[in-house]
Amino acid sequence: MTKYARFASLVFAGLFAGFLTSVLVLELSLRGFDSTVYTQVRLVELDSLDRLALATLLPALIGTAVLVHRTYRTNTRWLTVAALALLVFVFGLTLIVNLPINSDQLHWNAQAPPSDWTDVRDRWQIAHAVRTTAAVLAFVFLALAAQLPCTRRSSSPNTSVRRGRLRV
Repeated sequence: MTKYARFASLVFAGLFAGFLTSVLVLELSLRGFDSTVYTQVRLVELDSLDRLALATLLPALIGTAVLVHRTYRTNTRWLTVAALALLVFVFGLTLIVNLPINSDQLHWNAQAPPSDWTDVRDRWQIAHAVRTTAAVLAFVFLALAAQLPCTRRSSSPNTSVRRGRLRV
């Protein structure tokens, strides 16, 4: 079960981080264009990219959560816990910042974007850069954990304690 969880978490976290990185590059490329071009491209992005994000983030979260459970008493637990925390952070940031902006932008008219379109763009891009960084770090932590030899930790911190009663 651990190897399947590790595989799923690595594959989907890697796909998700790569997807976010690609969108970041596209978004940064758009900074040099006017409101009409930006809005047209955003409307194309919003057509299906949210579904791709969901299709990669949810399996990454589930696989990583299972991996955290399976590796909890091993030397790799902190890397997997950190990866899960970062993916949960990405999910929360997406819900709080990016998705509400996406929802608003679905109603933009490419020929007449709102007057504050650059402020909205900047807020979305900053949040996206933060979540991209977090997703890439989560993937790096999962990749590092996969490379380490997985050893179990003993349940007792002091293994030299005698088991049994001392007779007087």
